[in-house]
Amino acid sequence: MKLRDMLNEGIERLEAAGVENAAFDARQLLMRSYGKTSAELLMELDRPLCPGATGGREPAEITECPGDCGGRITFDSLIARRAKREPLQHILGSAWFMGMEFRVGPKVLIPRQDTEVLVETVLEREKDKDISVLDMCTGSGCIAAALKKLGGYSEVCASDIDEDALSIARDNAAENGVKISFILSDIFEGAGSLKFDVIVSNPPYIRSDVIATLEPEVREHDPKKALDGGPDGLKFYREIIENAGAHLKEGGRVYFEIGFDQAEAVSALLLDNGFTGIEVIKDLAGLDRVVLGRRRLCAELTK
Repeated sequence: MKLRDMLNEGIERLEAAGVENAAFDARQLLMRSYGKTSAELLMELDRPLCPGATGGREPAEITECPGDCGGRITFDSLIARRAKREPLQHILGSAWFMGMEFRVGPKVLIPRQDTEVLVETVLEREKDKDISVLDMCTGSGCIAAALKKLGGYSEVCASDIDEDALSIARDNAAENGVKISFILSDIFEGAGSLKFDVIVSNPPYIRSDVIATLEPEVREHDPKKALDGGPDGLKFYREIIENAGAHLKEGGRVYFEIGFDQAEAVSALLLDNGFTGIEVIKDLAGLDRVVLGRRRLCAELTK
């Protein structure tokens, strides 16, 4: 048996369990099991394994083993976890977002590529570095950390209702070398009199009755409170938008990630609450992904 054979076995087990991207996931788990980089693994895929890793002899009988036995045991264990639809990111302990690595687990939503559209939109529109930014419902802190590191904004705050999530976000900020202020807060409850130039949020926006239909990786492993947006999916948009005026500087902007079918409803909420310059941004798949709006200037309100 060769490493390539072991990899193929893992792929087959994941495909049988209905795992999408089975080949990618199996490769990542094999790399972790043997402590190899992608390039190192590629060079060793056709290396014959020692007998203990192929069932020929018990590991205890092998006097000289290049790590194959332990690697096989670890790989089998990790493949079994993934086959039960435990998210790959939870198994590996981290996820990549905007070129940065973030620690994740059951307490926070796994960063997703769709959310990069939200960060990219803010970076494109907010060129002034001397501004204050609030990332509401921060979770792992990936949005706040990416904005601070890539945008270089003078002040970035991150808030969440969950202290466990904030603990993970603090660690992620430290590991990525960025300074962020953290606020334990239910929406704006803990923000006091603070005002910001920009408020950005990827709030829970899945309708309550839809959660049970999601993939097992999501419905069984992501924290429900990071998913559940209430009966219509708009609970948190409504609360944030209705209260944003007290915490957004004149002319300040809000940026939201949205579900693919929520652009019209979120835009209407912004319009009803006095926001202007409302725009909808699509993701790479052509789906509505971001809605933004600007708080009216006092001069505009008097017209």
